Amino acid sequence: MTDGSSTPDQQALTKIDTTVPHSARIWNYWMGGKDNYEVDRIAGDEYREVAPNIETMARASRAYLIRAVTHVAGECGIRQFLDIGTGLPTYDNTHQVAQRVAPEARIVYVDNDPLVLRHAQALLTSTREGVTDYIDADLHEPERILEAAAKTLDFDRPIALMLMGILGHIQNYEEAVSIVRRLQAALPSGSYFVHYDSTDTDQALKQAQQGYDDTGAVPYVLRSVAQISRFYEGLELIEPGIVSCPLWRPAPSETDIETTDVHGGVARKP
Repeated sequence: MTDGSSTPDQQALTKIDTTVPHSARIWNYWMGGKDNYEVDRIAGDEYREVAPNIETMARASRAYLIRAVTHVAGECGIRQFLDIGTGLPTYDNTHQVAQRVAPEARIVYVDNDPLVLRHAQALLTSTREGVTDYIDADLHEPERILEAAAKTLDFDRPIALMLMGILGHIQNYEEAVSIVRRLQAALPSGSYFVHYDSTDTDQALKQAQQGYDDTGAVPYVLRSVAQISRFYEGLELIEPGIVSCPLWRPAPSETDIETTDVHGGVARKP
């Protein structure tokens, strides 16, 4: 640039706080990624000491994303995806999975993490037939997200709204429900809602999460399956409904399935 202003990548670097652990970077660490800092690895190790199955949960969540996106793009024929709270790119990200099924698929990622912004270039790869885009925005402002996404997605055609492990960061439950409702209301009939969140079904996980929250990081609220179910009200759940993620349409070869304390489901807007 000739005016001496900083690039988005440089701006993102200046905003990254390496003194406080961050959930996206810790998740990246548990998934075997390298986009994390010592503070994240320490917090991730401490979390794992209390809840040893957390890495299993992380990998089960990604496996669920792969199966859900494959199903929605394949059997359901969806060609547009709005993935809010995408986190750091690892393997088999939404655009890679969707465009394997349908090269013409259009994907919009949304996050407000400066490190994700720094890595946006990795997210913006696409097939020649398709499109990927990235929006730097906050889930607390759904109308802003929808306005920006409309520059890439056609809201007159079905869209898959993806909220994967992000709603727990909305601490107020009624606000979380309101945000989901406002996002879903903007979608046309025939759209899909794809979601998961960690649940309060295990005492060790609750203890580990409290320890993480006490570090000063952005808290994550573990909710009951009943609370999560409200996010799907007014939609048509497809089989098998809201379940522990490893139980959502596992491959025929997956015979020894270990359930985890992360639940999700896929639903169609009538």
